[in-house]
Amino acid sequence: MMALYDNATGLWDPNDAGSSWWQSGVALWALSEYMTKSGSQVYLAQAENTVNIQRAPLSWWSEGGGDFRADSTDDTGWWALAMTSMYELTGNDDYLNIAKEDEAYMFQYWNTTTCSGGLIWDIPTESYHNAISNELYLELTAKLHNLIPGDATYLNHALMEWEWFKSSGMINSQNLVNDGLTEDTACVNNGMTTWTYNQGVILGGLVELSKATGDTTYLDAARQIADATVSNAILVQNGTITEPCDSEEQCEPNGTAFKGIFVRELAKLDAELDDHPYATLIANNAQAAWENANNGTDFYSFLWQGPLDNVTIGTQEAAVHLLTAAYL
Repeated sequence: MMALYDNATGLWDPNDAGSSWWQSGVALWALSEYMTKSGSQVYLAQAENTVNIQRAPLSWWSEGGGDFRADSTDDTGWWALAMTSMYELTGNDDYLNIAKEDEAYMFQYWNTTTCSGGLIWDIPTESYHNAISNELYLELTAKLHNLIPGDATYLNHALMEWEWFKSSGMINSQNLVNDGLTEDTACVNNGMTTWTYNQGVILGGLVELSKATGDTTYLDAARQIADATVSNAILVQNGTITEPCDSEEQCEPNGTAFKGIFVRELAKLDAELDDHPYATLIANNAQAAWENANNGTDFYSFLWQGPLDNVTIGTQEAAVHLLTAAYL
């Protein structure tokens, strides 16, 4: 993954204009977790460089004022979670303060007029209640509560988010999360793709909410979604986690990262469950990727069952998430 890092911009794969910025936030999230779990700070200088450069106001959305406040709530959320991980890694309050800024920015776009609440995704048009923005907000607010002694505000926001999300219809009858809600007054599940990362980030949010409250029913809710995902014949094919699109070309520029995000969050849930029901699946996927998707020089392809194909920041950060989940 670090072979794709550009020190001048602080981005990974900066020539991929379609996804480099948000995926660099995910890469930073993966990198900081790797350093925390491994006990190594070998890439800390690069991580700090990324924050120092990329916290500037965005050229395409100066209205945000910088500190990763983007033109969509999900892009902001990825960087905000990376900031919480950087805070855990370093203890530097600057990172925690940025995450708090980002939470406040996202909360500005909690909808009070349609769909009975929820974050909207696209800030310029103030439209679309999507799953990922709301899942990221759940994990971010619960995480902030767990990092800040004496907090009540972030916990209240996390509880409000989950109460809205679980009643929104976003979770379908198979206990899988679709992409979002319809953009009309009905505000019902739009039946769009059940991307793996939408099955994942919600798990991380519920784990953090369980830690925040001591209430294990949040783990039960997470387990329902996780079980539905790992038993789904499209999302797990012959034991290998698979994105619901047929090829790397169809999944680009974003979808190549999604499976890694799912595995990271699945491992987070697995660690909280006494029977560790997903550990074997995670280990088997790491082994499959090593044997079938690794070109021999630690570059990984999109399909963990092979064959080898193009390397992108999405495929590399997914591999880092997977290997960290399996072995650290």
